[in-house]
Amino acid sequence: MFSLQDLVNVAVLGSTYSLIAVGLTMVYGILKILHIAHAGVYTLGAYMGFFIVTNVTSNFWVALLMGMISASLVGMAIFRGVYYYMLKESRIIPLIASIGLFTVMGELFRLVAGPFHHNFPANSYFPPVETKWFQITSKQGLIILLTATFVFALYWIYNKTKIGLAWRACSQDMDIAGSVGVNVNRAISLNFLIGSALAGAAGVLMALYRNSIYPAMGNGVAYKAFVVVVIGGFGSLKGSIAAGFLLALVETFLSSLEWSSL
Repeated sequence: MFSLQDLVNVAVLGSTYSLIAVGLTMVYGILKILHIAHAGVYTLGAYMGFFIVTNVTSNFWVALLMGMISASLVGMAIFRGVYYYMLKESRIIPLIASIGLFTVMGELFRLVAGPFHHNFPANSYFPPVETKWFQITSKQGLIILLTATFVFALYWIYNKTKIGLAWRACSQDMDIAGSVGVNVNRAISLNFLIGSALAGAAGVLMALYRNSIYPAMGNGVAYKAFVVVVIGGFGSLKGSIAAGFLLALVETFLSSLEWSSL
């Protein structure tokens, strides 16, 4: 039976799915590229957070910050080093390149960190919430709150700032946007920077929630993020967020059913 506790699980899963899908949607909205390597950026953020909590400090906030910074820099490097030279080509070419990048990143994670699952021993310092109907653990509350903060910040940037206006202009027509004074390369770079930072944040949050990190953790995410983007409408930020929670709702509902063996 579906319960209030299940709704809490939906909120947590939907938050992580939305953070990943939003970055993917941002890239597609401007470049019309299915950025499969985005899932590799998600995994990179998790591994950077893991490196911080195991070698520098167990403080979650430092791990989150470094995971976001490393993911954003790698995401922007992917644009400048790969996609930038394919903007005039058929969209199938950057898609193939993106799949190749994702495969290479997965192998690098395996070679550097090993093919094993690792614990993520970070301290979140967030108060839990307990009622007679449901319980929100420290990790769950942190994920929900941070996702709401990131989504609100992105909404403000997208609708209230000049860079958001530049993104909307580039998504309509990059050539015309450039002809009226928009710095297209800067707009796209910032698009990758912020979208990748959100993916890195999602990686750290999921590593904290699952207390597990491994090289292939982005594989399932790549498929789910693609599904979310399709359901939400290609290039629609609001649609991707709604679709992320819808996918989480369906997954949680199906897992709550008691399947009888035939």
